[in-house]
Amino acid sequence: MFPGATAEREDANFVVVGAPLDVSTTFQPGTRFGPQRIRSFAATFDDYDHRTDRHFSDCAVADHGDVHAWNDAEAYLEWLEGVLTDVVWDDAVPVLLGGEHTVSEAGVRACDPDVFVCLDAHLDLRAEYDGDPFSHACVTRRVLETVDEAIVVGARTGSEDEWERAARDDVTVVAPDAVDDWLADGQLEERLAGRESYLSVDIDALDPAFAPGTGTMEPFGLTPRQVRDAVRAAAPFATGFDVVEVNDRDDGQAATLAGKLLREFVFTRAPRP
Repeated sequence: MFPGATAEREDANFVVVGAPLDVSTTFQPGTRFGPQRIRSFAATFDDYDHRTDRHFSDCAVADHGDVHAWNDAEAYLEWLEGVLTDVVWDDAVPVLLGGEHTVSEAGVRACDPDVFVCLDAHLDLRAEYDGDPFSHACVTRRVLETVDEAIVVGARTGSEDEWERAARDDVTVVAPDAVDDWLADGQLEERLAGRESYLSVDIDALDPAFAPGTGTMEPFGLTPRQVRDAVRAAAPFATGFDVVEVNDRDDGQAATLAGKLLREFVFTRAPRP
């Protein structure tokens, strides 16, 4: 159980769902351990949040546990989408713990937002990778089949074809060097006002100095504070959230950040009494 996720399912405003899919990781596998690792390293956090003057255990969070994964990504996404759709039908916000980034497609399908907001080092706009259209390297491309627009924050690498796809009107890429000014100017909130979004955090959006426990590290990335501020800005508009691509190849840095970002999302998004 995620620490503080003590609500009964029928009373929950948020439902944590683990999705330990780990079939298309292209460099360092281990995302199958992500959900439980995030839960474990979140155990050290105080229940109370001074910024919001709230206790996490009072935010009505339930933990569904993990949805067992197998090696057929397409079939797994359909099953996971059903689990997350049940959460949405119960008028709760799904909070997904990956697992590889592929699982975000199930979250988007279940929530059916207008905009996909993704913090990611990679564009993930490939039509396929090694012949697999459900690779984690293709997730934003697949999501664009469902949503009107994708905003990719922190992207700093991609193939030539991906950058060409990113130049279309339905994709906005905010480079790491532009993130501070973009957030300070309130541009994210302005873009999301009046629309529903789905918020996805690929932990590799952070510079690997902060989050080395991920499969495809990419230097010159975001700081924890930049990612935190982006989550706070996007959370009020989000009908679903995930944090993905955490593996077991560090001393807990990536998992600790993931757990903290989940809490930031909940504290910011939770309805006031």
